[in-house]
Amino acid sequence: MLEVYMTALWGLFTVYLVWYSTSAKHYAPITVNDARILWLIHKTRTQCSAKKWREVKRAKKVVGFECECGYKHIQRRPIVSSDPTPLVEARTSMLNKLGTSQR
Repeated sequence: MLEVYMTALWGLFTVYLVWYSTSAKHYAPITVNDARILWLIHKTRTQCSAKKWREVKRAKKVVGFECECGYKHIQRRPIVSSDPTPLVEARTSMLNKLGTSQR
């Protein structure tokens, strides 16, 4: 009987841990330009007539914006996710390749 209780307890603990790690979130910083673009998207989608917006900051970092109409967007990311890695492509032209191979 004890094995059944312990198995059920560990199962509940595992379910709780998975739920917590996927639902708990933290503030993710964004640039001022990203906040401005998100505000412009908000204006076009909702046909908002507001003229101003302000930055929402947490710990001296911009995490979102608040529109004059009352709409508020805060960028949040799950705790278990890592920062996205930027995709960087090295672009070289054929002239650069030919110039370096002749030396």
